[in-house]
Amino acid sequence: MVVGSLTQEVDVIVIGSGPGGYVAAIRAAQLGKSVVIVEKGDIGGVCLNVGCIPSKALISAAHQYETVQHASAIGISADNVSVDFSKVQEWKGTVVSKMSGGVAQLLKGNKVTRAVGEAIFTSENEVRVMTETEGVGYKFNHCIIATGSRPIELKAFPFGKRIISSTGALALQEIPKSMVVIGGGYIGVELGQTFSKFGTKVTILEGSASILPGFEAELTRFVTRNLKKTDVDIETEALAQGAEQTEDSVTVTYTVKGEEKKVTADYVLVTVGRRPNTDELGLEAAGVKMTDRGLIEVDHQGRTSVPNIYAIGDIVPGLALAHKASYEGKVAAEAIAGLPSAVDYKVMPAVVFSDPEIASVGLSETEAKAQGREVVTGKFNYAVNGRAVSLNAGDGFVKLVADKETNLVIGCQIVGAEASNLIAELGLGIEMGATLEDIALTIHGHPTLGEIVMEAAEVALGHPVHSIVK
Repeated sequence: MVVGSLTQEVDVIVIGSGPGGYVAAIRAAQLGKSVVIVEKGDIGGVCLNVGCIPSKALISAAHQYETVQHASAIGISADNVSVDFSKVQEWKGTVVSKMSGGVAQLLKGNKVTRAVGEAIFTSENEVRVMTETEGVGYKFNHCIIATGSRPIELKAFPFGKRIISSTGALALQEIPKSMVVIGGGYIGVELGQTFSKFGTKVTILEGSASILPGFEAELTRFVTRNLKKTDVDIETEALAQGAEQTEDSVTVTYTVKGEEKKVTADYVLVTVGRRPNTDELGLEAAGVKMTDRGLIEVDHQGRTSVPNIYAIGDIVPGLALAHKASYEGKVAAEAIAGLPSAVDYKVMPAVVFSDPEIASVGLSETEAKAQGREVVTGKFNYAVNGRAVSLNAGDGFVKLVADKETNLVIGCQIVGAEASNLIAELGLGIEMGATLEDIALTIHGHPTLGEIVMEAAEVALGHPVHSIVK
């Protein structure tokens, strides 16, 4: 039974403590607002607890295991290399705990008050935070909704013991002998490749013509090749139809170009997208307008149809990215404080922590041409870079896209080691209006992977030093 009728007043209430919510709360507090952040689960939300951070910990562990197994090529060998997966999971837990504790300290240090429970709107300026035993009302001047998203559950593949979401995959206590991944997007590829490196026999079923359909084929072919090196079966244009479960396994029926096929595995991992968490907030009581997909309509500052209520992250239109949520959280907090902040998605990086990594920012060559723009491109391969070769990581390239008339850099795509880090230089370059000359004339340390960026700019300008001009 829920009891209690206490109502508290606050300048800003933030619902959700993920990378959007906690950043918004801290920024609002920095700008002099009294802030309450509501979280029904663990501080840090999905990203920190069952998403970005734990998945990268497992990816790192799998990569290190693979490196040790194949280090004989550089003169290093080890006997009886093995994985104690319970210890891997224990280590992953320490990573999550450290990060979650850090966020909690940041909130405390910025005098943000935490409220534990589930927030439900009762009007356009009040929410009730509910627990199993009580409910506390909060009357607010402004609200930022940052409730994130959850994995989409397919009717034919209900989550359970053998059919799991990404959350379930990250919590497995043993390395499966086999796994079917439904969905070859970034989550499916990252987790599928991780388990394949640990020794799981993985089959990826992707409905599109290729895995990672949001990226160009010249990037994804490197990932496809590495997946096949760890014996991953990739079925494209594959439509999953249904599953038959036993106590120990699950058999998936799927079709490829009309031909019916079956595959049996220990687990089926469903990664076909995510659904916004907007259905249990009582938004109708506040009058907040939503799209048919359950996303909240917002303006250039994150403001909803109700002027004092803002929304950010996975619950608004656009890519479901943690860094997008953080960015939008800052904008919303600053807008509430009266600053002229507004979102600008021109420089929004996308990263896949596959092997090799893929990263993209700005326009691709295909996108630029589709807009009718004349472009010049420059591509430079990792295989020619001294640092990449010394890391035994010669697969991949950096490709710059620039306006043909002005040489203004408008995009970059990278596939290769540390692509996730290298892309930041190009994000800054595009944001500041850098030209190919600016990048080519910037002295990059030697030997570093960053030199590949400089070399790509020189290729685009027609005077590369470390490749032959044809």
